[in-house]
Amino acid sequence: MTRILDGRHVVLTGAGGGLGGAVLDALVEAGATCHVPARKAGEVTDRSSVKVTAGVDLTDEAAVTRFYAACPPLWASIHLAGGYAGAAFTETLLADLRRQLDLNVTTVFLCCREAVRRMASTPGGGRIVNVSSRAALVPAGGAVAYSASKGAVSVLTQALAEEVKGRGILVNAVAPSIIDTPANRAAMPNADFSRWPTPAQLATAILWLASPQNVLTSGAVVPVYGAV
Repeated sequence: MTRILDGRHVVLTGAGGGLGGAVLDALVEAGATCHVPARKAGEVTDRSSVKVTAGVDLTDEAAVTRFYAACPPLWASIHLAGGYAGAAFTETLLADLRRQLDLNVTTVFLCCREAVRRMASTPGGGRIVNVSSRAALVPAGGAVAYSASKGAVSVLTQALAEEVKGRGILVNAVAPSIIDTPANRAAMPNADFSRWPTPAQLATAILWLASPQNVLTSGAVVPVYGAV
């Protein structure tokens, strides 16, 4: 899929995370010009084809609207920003739930809305890719607030895909399990890391969903579990 995004503009949130770096590299290699919102300066390094805007809070409606309004017409918008919090249900505070909804749902909602607006003038429509989680498709105890928030991302993805299907905009999500990142290895040192999908493997799936080679798939929440 070399240079399949030549001349196309793509927004990528969460580019400074463990998965984000691999997706950013894949997009750049595919020829995309990437527009990256970052909360702090220095989170992501500028390159010739990577335009970083610092000081963007993705839970702030006005900030997200300003960021997307400054972007050129977009081909794709990929939303990796989010967060995880686990706790027993009886130990989960309302504030914990609201924080998970803000990190995982509010950010996706605002970015999807503004992306659709910026794709209105893009010939051939556009592509949106969100990140759900295996925890939303195969819920387990210990992280109810996280599972609920990622479940909302899945439904939002499917509902938006239906709403924009007549505009040539395809909307999908990937649902990873535990990703093989340094942070996850440090948190679970006794785990079998060979069973975890790598950021590069997930980036390949995301790149295809965001590419013009994807002409049919929309409204899907794609399991990318590896062998976990």
